[in-house]
Amino acid sequence: PFGMVLTRAAGLRHNSDIGSGNIGATNVLRTGRKDLALATLLLDSGKAAIAAFVARWLSGDPGLIAMAGSLAFFGHCFPVFLKFKGGKGVATYFGTLLAFWWVAFLAAAASWLLVAFVMRISSLAALVTAIVVPLVFLFAGQPTFMIGSGFMSLLIFYRHRANITRLIDGSEPRIGAK
Repeated sequence: PFGMVLTRAAGLRHNSDIGSGNIGATNVLRTGRKDLALATLLLDSGKAAIAAFVARWLSGDPGLIAMAGSLAFFGHCFPVFLKFKGGKGVATYFGTLLAFWWVAFLAAAASWLLVAFVMRISSLAALVTAIVVPLVFLFAGQPTFMIGSGFMSLLIFYRHRANITRLIDGSEPRIGAK
C-alpha cells in the first residue's frame, strides 16, 4: 500500500488517522502533501498496470490479462498486511484499464475528470466511471475485459458504501474543501 509507505517515509501520521482513514491517494492528499498524493496515485495505478502488462507480454490471452489486473486490484482493496483493510481501488482500476485497452483508460479518465470538474466530488466521479467503463467494453465487443472491469466496478461500489450514504444525504466532501 503505497499511500501508507509514502506517508510513513515522509514522517507523517498514519493514513488511518487522517480523513477517511483510507490508504489511497485522495486520503494522502488530505495530509497537504500533493507530491505524496501524486506519487501514491501513480504507484497504485502502476502496480496493477504492471501485473496486467506482464500477463499481456507473457501470454497475450485476454482472460489472463483481465485476471492479472483484477487480482492486483483485489489485493490493493484487501491487502493481507493491513488485515484486509485497503484502498478503494480507483487508481488501481485506472492502471488496470490502461493495460486492458488504452481507449477504455481514456474513456475512464474523461468520465472521471468531467464529473470531478462539474460536481467537485471525487467519489461520485469514481462511481460514474465504474458504470461507464464496462459499457465501453460491452459496446467495443470485448466481453472478457467487460467482465474484468465489471468485477472491479462492483468492488468499487462496495468499497464506496459510506461515500454513497454521504452522497445520498448530501454530506460527501467536495474536492478542495477544507
